[in-house]
Amino acid sequence: MDQFLEFIRNHPYHFVALGAGVLALIANELHGTLTGGKRLSVSEAVRLINDREPVILDVRTPADFKRGHLLNAQNAPLAKLDEHLTRVAKDKSRPVLVYCAIGSSSTGAVERLRKSGYTEVYPLRGGIGAWVSANLPVTTK
Repeated sequence: MDQFLEFIRNHPYHFVALGAGVLALIANELHGTLTGGKRLSVSEAVRLINDREPVILDVRTPADFKRGHLLNAQNAPLAKLDEHLTRVAKDKSRPVLVYCAIGSSSTGAVERLRKSGYTEVYPLRGGIGAWVSANLPVTTK
């Protein structure tokens, strides 16, 4: 304990930076939960894909989409999402799985989809980065 207190005394900026980082992570998770509803883990997303065949929406840029995306995903860049809403799904009660690069941008897309009348919209926690880290397939086709 004495070493810990000595570290804090000798490196106050590092300690403050650590605390700010932890608070930012907590705030990000709370914001996602409060605004985006339930964020699906990779395993929950796989279950949703296998059981319910959702619309899979990639909100990254077209260049990122071409480098690799989930199978059967549609690209609807976040900046132009409103233009793509009409072709997302005709049945607005069909589940929609939304993902981005790391999971932070998809919550904004989820809010916009819900405001447009889609009833079941789920962001993928960790985005395609979490998907790839779990060694799940991506395609460039």
